[in-house]
Amino acid sequence: MKKNICVFCGANDGSHFEYRTQAELLGKTLAEQNRRLIYGGGNKGLMGVIANSVLEHGGKVIGIIPKLLVEAETAHHGITRLEVVDNMHQRKARLAELADSFIAMPGGTGTLEEIFEVWTAMQIGYHEKPVALFNVMGFWQPMLNFLQHAVNEGFVRDSFYKTLIVSEDPQSILQQIDHFIPKDLQRWVKK
Repeated sequence: MKKNICVFCGANDGSHFEYRTQAELLGKTLAEQNRRLIYGGGNKGLMGVIANSVLEHGGKVIGIIPKLLVEAETAHHGITRLEVVDNMHQRKARLAELADSFIAMPGGTGTLEEIFEVWTAMQIGYHEKPVALFNVMGFWQPMLNFLQHAVNEGFVRDSFYKTLIVSEDPQSILQQIDHFIPKDLQRWVKK
């Protein structure tokens, strides 16, 4: 079982209450399965929702946040452990170091950047940790369509595209993460 689950998600709530509801459900599921949430250390938006849900259900939460965001009063000081780092690069490196796997919930440009960085690192061979999209209300479908287009155009290998775990159900995501077996990714597209 993968114990340390890094979740990338928005520092906003989004425009549908269902995003909050599903963040609460994922947090509850992590706690009930005795998994630790590793996340960006914020107290706002879906970040705060999932952290609070894990804590309310008896789980542990480790947050990594840059000093600039602590000074902007967005740090969650009620979590199990809050690590303050100098910048975003250190934050992402520490999140990747602590995590056994990665899940992206709905979010904005930061969430996109974070999930693509860890997924690309898997493709290149820096790690073999599972990468998943929590597809709440089909949020990720436009991006999945684009990625399929990139496969069709010869820029992404189909075998690599298929490593991405996608589900609308937290239980299913965690089950797929636990059963993920890295295979020969044939890392480069060849003509």
